[in-house]
Amino acid sequence: MALNGYPPNVAFVDNFESLAAYEFGGEINAVCWIRELTGDFGEIERVLPPVEDITSIDREDLAALALRAAGRLARDTLTGDLESVSNQGLQPSLDLVPSGPGRRNPGPVRTDVADWHADSANAPTDTYLCTYTGASSQGIAPQDAVARPDDPPSRAQLLQFYGGNDDEGFRTFLSEQFYDLHYVEKANARIFEFKQAHLWKIATKYPGCPGPPCIHRAPTTSPAAPRRLLLIS
Repeated sequence: MALNGYPPNVAFVDNFESLAAYEFGGEINAVCWIRELTGDFGEIERVLPPVEDITSIDREDLAALALRAAGRLARDTLTGDLESVSNQGLQPSLDLVPSGPGRRNPGPVRTDVADWHADSANAPTDTYLCTYTGASSQGIAPQDAVARPDDPPSRAQLLQFYGGNDDEGFRTFLSEQFYDLHYVEKANARIFEFKQAHLWKIATKYPGCPGPPCIHRAPTTSPAAPRRLLLIS
């Protein structure tokens, strides 16, 4: 199933079983279970304490929150999603992300989660992601981005920062510092929104992966925006 407005690397399913069973290959590197959720997820975000950095919410702390009926319904969904993803052999977390621009890593080019990037692993795995409150992540078609080491301006900045020759040592440096997992969008790139409530499974980069990883980024928000509550594995 495909939807208008999304690039051809995105597929859609209508239940969790199909999402979990979906195997990436070819041009597809992101699959989405589109759904409408009931309950007040905003109440959960509002009653959680202030945080200065990304904070994982323990299931015990989630269960202890004093909520109204709509908030309890939302909590049941969160608990169910965590259990469903855990049953895939993964370790999902429920993260509360403070509003604001976030921290930028030091270095010649941006390499934080708000920069276009791909997830990586040493063994076959996928990333699950769902946003319940606040702004959602964005994705980009793989043909519409270029890895930072392959982008001439970025490569020049990185080489200057490295302080050596453009040789095998430099290529090792790029890999060890994960610069090869970050990307620059091309002109007229096809960018799509993950949106709230939808549960996504996106492809990661690992040895022998059958296709390109999903290039995505976290949103940049203002300090006045609602905090993000999301599931990620």
